[in-house]
Amino acid sequence: MKLLNCFISLFVIFCFLMSWFVLNAEIKVQNGQGSMAGEVTDRSVILQSRLTRRIQQGNGDLLGSPGVARFEISTDQDFQDVRVTEWIKASAAYDYIIKTKVSQLTPGTRYFYRLRYGFDKKNTRLGSRCSFETLFGSQRSFPVSFVVVTGMNYAFFQAKYEGTDKHLGYPALATILRMSPNFFVGTGDNVYYDHPARSRARTQIKLRQKWHEQFSQQRFIDLFSQVPTYWEKDDHDHRFNDSDPHTPVRGVHATTEDLENRKLAEQPSNQLGINTFLEQLPVVDPRDRNPRTYRSHRISRDLQIWLVEGRDYRSPNEMPDGPSKTLWGQDQISWLKRTLLASDATFKILISPTPMVGPDDAKKRDSHANVGGFQYEAQRFFVWLEKHGFVDRGFYLVAGDRHWQYHAIHPKGIEEFSCGAICDANAARAISPGEIDSTDPTGRITHRYTQKGQSGGFLKISIKPPTDGFPAQAEFAFYEEHGKLLYRELKTR
Repeated sequence: MKLLNCFISLFVIFCFLMSWFVLNAEIKVQNGQGSMAGEVTDRSVILQSRLTRRIQQGNGDLLGSPGVARFEISTDQDFQDVRVTEWIKASAAYDYIIKTKVSQLTPGTRYFYRLRYGFDKKNTRLGSRCSFETLFGSQRSFPVSFVVVTGMNYAFFQAKYEGTDKHLGYPALATILRMSPNFFVGTGDNVYYDHPARSRARTQIKLRQKWHEQFSQQRFIDLFSQVPTYWEKDDHDHRFNDSDPHTPVRGVHATTEDLENRKLAEQPSNQLGINTFLEQLPVVDPRDRNPRTYRSHRISRDLQIWLVEGRDYRSPNEMPDGPSKTLWGQDQISWLKRTLLASDATFKILISPTPMVGPDDAKKRDSHANVGGFQYEAQRFFVWLEKHGFVDRGFYLVAGDRHWQYHAIHPKGIEEFSCGAICDANAARAISPGEIDSTDPTGRITHRYTQKGQSGGFLKISIKPPTDGFPAQAEFAFYEEHGKLLYRELKTR
């Protein structure tokens, strides 16, 4: 009898410990980066989240947590009629990220979604309610607005911003959320692997940390819970400043001369940069074995956007400029021309991670605007645009990368709007046409607007369909980070 009682007592203790373990594990599984929707079309979306632990490390990293999760999606904000995705296991190999593409959606419809997650399927909790709206497609006209940003330098912001709300993140994100745009475009430099210089990110662990510290800021979580996203990458979230795919990595075909150049030593490899971008953002279907990051989206009858890839296919930056040097690669150029010609959208906006008109710093070799960089390819593209009448067909360029806002007009009539850096801490003095040390020392480029001073902000683009005999309108508006309007340009067609 004593033996039986002892056995029962041990069994009770075992059950208690197991229950405590399961409950404790379930409590530790968090959703510390919230959720986001990406690559919304008229009928699909990519949903993403990440399972995390409660403890955030002192270096800004938010540790991941094993577990399981799935998304619940509904057109009803109370989730009375719910569609669920398959359970996904959060694993270290994929940085504990939960990502899936959801198809068979209805165009022009507001959807609500939330993450159900936990230690296992029997011990789950619900994340916050999030939402997005599917695109309207080529047959429907609706008012649309979206914002374009670049230069999200976390290290500079943390070092220079003195507001008591620093822990919440960039003030511009709260400003954007108040404006309720239909979507958000990050043009690259979404994180900075090479800042601060004393602790550059070179390994997969360190690259991932840059994304964790960025997306765990509350203003990112709040914004992305309501506004879907589209993403491009540029140099700082590829490898390092002005990076190309060809720079050697220490220990991988690097010469002694390479290693004496500090820029070339111990940098992330090209493939690691590409893979991390695809892993950390909802850009491509995770099941796609041959992902392509240049793409176009038909937003509505009146708007189509093009998102181009500027790092993966480029020739070496230091290669002499000419017919054989390319930033985009021939396949992307062919796709771009083909899809532009096929579009009947009222307004056509090409969003580039780097400038094409500028002007820019004369010393750089990184972009289509740079002398000795990739100007030859840009000029050929501008000739093609002129030949096919795109100057008068509602075509505009939007550029990231540059840390100031401007509205430029190329001698051939192509107009470019630079969104500027998202925060004051990463803003820079504008380079104007005619400056001796610029890519346009003779002043052939016209600036209708050049930002004064050094302030962060963003570009907001609003499309209004034709109504009551009035033509369709596209408004390009520059704002500083707290929402002050700095400049606006209205186009009609």
